[in-house]
Amino acid sequence: MDVLVIGGSRYFGKRVIALLRESGHRITVLNRGTSPVPDAGIEHLVADRDDEAALESVLAGRSFDVVLDQVCYTPRQAETARRVFAGRARRYVMTSTVEVYEHEDSPVPLPETALDLASVAVDTGAPWDDPAFRDAHYGEGKRQAEAVFAAGSPFAWASVRVAHVLGGDDDFTGRLDHYVRRVRAGEPIAVPAVNRPATYVYVEEIAAFLAWAVEADFTGPVNAHSHGPLRTADLCAEIERQVGGRTVFQQVGVGESEVGEVSPFSFVRSYGMDNSRATELGYSFTHSSEWLARAVSEAVGAAR
Repeated sequence: MDVLVIGGSRYFGKRVIALLRESGHRITVLNRGTSPVPDAGIEHLVADRDDEAALESVLAGRSFDVVLDQVCYTPRQAETARRVFAGRARRYVMTSTVEVYEHEDSPVPLPETALDLASVAVDTGAPWDDPAFRDAHYGEGKRQAEAVFAAGSPFAWASVRVAHVLGGDDDFTGRLDHYVRRVRAGEPIAVPAVNRPATYVYVEEIAAFLAWAVEADFTGPVNAHSHGPLRTADLCAEIERQVGGRTVFQQVGVGESEVGEVSPFSFVRSYGMDNSRATELGYSFTHSSEWLARAVSEAVGAAR
């Protein structure tokens, strides 16, 4: 297949590209040119995805079997993509996030239907071009982007709602490293009084799932995560086992309205996902216990 990957030149994105190439697909990467493509043999198109005219120009005369959009963060970007890829893409896979459920608080794992995309209010007039606003409204931007595609697209559309990703010595987020450094030094780790578990996925596994999704033919959203939710304490216990040190939790606030800034993988709300749909579609995820030690080991190595 001819596959266009928008963004995704680092972390699990580069792993997806490698897997797709190994499967024999012809890969083209489109980005702003600030990051090189993972392999010199991959075709590289340079354009700002927010510049519709530039996209039209660089894609003139081109069409693709599948577009994998790793960097669609806003409804405005989704609307541009719908127009630009009309007639240029047979299928469009958007990398989304567990954060689309950020307003939920459920005692049971959430299926895809927990979010009714038809009821999501889309506001393309919000200041989505402001990086600070976009970062602060990450989940909302993804939710609205999904709603734009779901409302009607000129191609088959799917979204992959990615859980919190762990692993890899190239994890640029610094979130797991945050815990490695504090446990090793015995420094306080800020957590809410009630700290909920969350769903996670190993970096190599989400890359494999996205590559699988590119080759599949399902439409609509699908949750992507390993079995076995994890708590902050589970992460810290494994770090202690590997590096020693001591976990010191410091509670911040006593209720949701009083919680201040907490550590990266600490959650007041419970919005863990249910991956039953992925299973029904034919994909089998691993259990977090199978890779947690490896993910922590990679973070420890990077911290050194």
